[in-house]
Amino acid sequence: MPTSNQVEQRLIVLAPHGRDAEVIAGVLARRGMACEAVDSGAALTAALQRGAAAAIVTEEALLRADIAPLLEWLRAQPPWSDFPFVVLLGRRPADMPGAGTGPLTALGNLVLLERPLSAATLGSAAESALRARRRQYAAREVLADREAVSAQLASLNATLEARVAERTLALAQANDRLTQETIERERAQQAMVQYQKMESLGRLTGGVAHDFNNLLHVVQGTMELILMMSKDEAIRARARIAKAACERGTKLTAQLLAFARNQALDLTPLRVDALFEAVLGMARPLLGKSIELQARVGPDVDCVVGDASQMEMALLNLAINARDAMPGGGRIVFDASRAAAPAELAAASDFVRIAVTDNGSGMSPEVAARVFEPFFTTKGVGKGTGLGLSQVYGMAHQSGGTAQVTSQPGAGTTIAIWLPAAARQAAQEGLPELGSDALAGARVLLVEDDDFVRAGMADALMTLGCDVTQASSGTEGLSALEQARPDLMLTDYLMPGMTGAELARHARKRYPDLPVLVATGYADMAAIQAALGEGTVLKKPFQLAELANVVRRSLREVTNAPAAR
Repeated sequence: MPTSNQVEQRLIVLAPHGRDAEVIAGVLARRGMACEAVDSGAALTAALQRGAAAAIVTEEALLRADIAPLLEWLRAQPPWSDFPFVVLLGRRPADMPGAGTGPLTALGNLVLLERPLSAATLGSAAESALRARRRQYAAREVLADREAVSAQLASLNATLEARVAERTLALAQANDRLTQETIERERAQQAMVQYQKMESLGRLTGGVAHDFNNLLHVVQGTMELILMMSKDEAIRARARIAKAACERGTKLTAQLLAFARNQALDLTPLRVDALFEAVLGMARPLLGKSIELQARVGPDVDCVVGDASQMEMALLNLAINARDAMPGGGRIVFDASRAAAPAELAAASDFVRIAVTDNGSGMSPEVAARVFEPFFTTKGVGKGTGLGLSQVYGMAHQSGGTAQVTSQPGAGTTIAIWLPAAARQAAQEGLPELGSDALAGARVLLVEDDDFVRAGMADALMTLGCDVTQASSGTEGLSALEQARPDLMLTDYLMPGMTGAELARHARKRYPDLPVLVATGYADMAAIQAALGEGTVLKKPFQLAELANVVRRSLREVTNAPAAR
C-alpha cells in the first residue's frame, strides 16, 4: 500500500479516449513520475480527495464531465493549496465551447498545451506542475510550523523573552524561505512561457528548413548535371560557385533544424581544427572587439565523434555565455586535448576534451551545480530560456560523452565537453562516372509530389543511365507498381494522402525483395528509419555521387541476395 507521501506525489490522468491515458502514463513513467489514470470526472474528484500533486486532463474529457464536485473541492482547498492542472487542448468537436470559456477557466491554476505535442513538452509540463505542488507542500509545512510556534508563544508569559525572541527569529527565517520559494515558482512559470514561445518558433523554423532543403536539392542537382555535361570551363566555374553556395545553404538548414531540436544527431568523425575554425568565424562578429578569441588543438588530437551542426551551435552558445560573463571584455579560449575520461565514461575508450574557458566573473558552487538543469538561468526574463547548457549536456551524452563545469567566483569558468576520439575518414568527392554498368538500364520508379524536385531527380537518374518511371503521389506510385515491377523504387517521405513509408509497405507486400530508397528533407530521420525498417534514407539535398552509390549498392544487394541465401 502506498504511503501518504507517495499518494501526494502522484499525478492523476483523465484521458479516457483511445490510448491517450496509456501514452501519457508511459511518458510520465519514463521520467520516474507515478500516476493513476481515471475514466470520469467523478473518479477524478475522488482521486484528488485521496491526495495528488497535479492532474493531466484532456480538454474534451473535462468539457463533457460533471465537474461541479471538482469545483467544490477546489473551493474548499486550504490557503496553501493552488492545485495545478495541465490541460491538453485539441480534438474539440464543433459543438464544444472554446478553450477560453466554460469550466476550464474555473480550474484556476492552469497550464494549457496544444496537441499534438512532443513527449518532451508533456514531460516538462508535468515536472513543472509537480515542482509547483511540492513548493505548496513546503508552504504547508511552513504554515504548520508558524501555527505551532504561535501556539507556543501564546502559552508563554512575559518572563520567557529569550524563547519568544528565538521563535520570532525562526518565524522570520521561515517567512524568508516562503518568499524565496514564491519567487522561484514565479520564475519557473515565466521560464515555461518563454520555453513555449521558443517551441513555437522552433516548429516554424523546422518547417521552413524542410521546404528550403527541397529547393536546395533542385539547384544543387542541376549544378552537378551541368558540371558533368558541360565542356565550357566558364559555365563549369559558375556551376561550381552555385554548388558551393548550395552546400553552405545545406549547412544553414542543418543549423536551423538543430535550433528547432527537431533533428536526430548525425554522428560522424569531425576534424577538431576545422570545427574550431568554423566556430571562431561565426563567433567573432557576435562577440565584439572587446573579446579576445584563442584556439588551441593538441598535437595528438585529430577527430571526434559528433554532429557537426550541433557541436558548432553548442560551442557558439558557450562563447556567447562567456561573453555575457565579461561585460567589460576579456579572453575566451577554445582548447582541445587528449585527457583522462571522467569516471562516468568508459575508461577503455579514448576521449578528447573540448573546453571553452573565459576569465569572467565566474560562478558560486551553488550556481555551478545547477547550470545543466533545464530552465535554470542567471539571466533576466526574456534574455535566456535556461535551455542552452542543458542541450549541450544532452548532446554530449547522445554523442557518447559528457559535459562538466569548473568555475570559481572572480576566477572565470570552464565548460568542458568529452567526446569519443575518432580516426579521420576521407571525404567522398567527385562525380559519378556516366554509363556505369551497374546502373545502365536499371528500371527506377520515382515518386515525388514536388514537380521541380521530381524533374531534377529524374534527370539525375537518367544521366546515370537509369530507365525512370515518374509518379507524383503515392496513389500514382501504386498504380505504376501494378503495371510493372521496377528494379528499385525511390520515393519522397512527406507527401499528401500517403507517406513514403506507407507506399513502401504496400510495395513490399507485392514485391518483398524490392529495394526502396527514401529521399527526404524531413528532420526526424530516426522516425523514418523506424518506419521503413531496413530501408535506406537519402537526406536532401544529396549529391549526385551519393545518389549513384546508394542506387548501385541497393541494386547489387538484390542481385547478390540469392547467392547469399
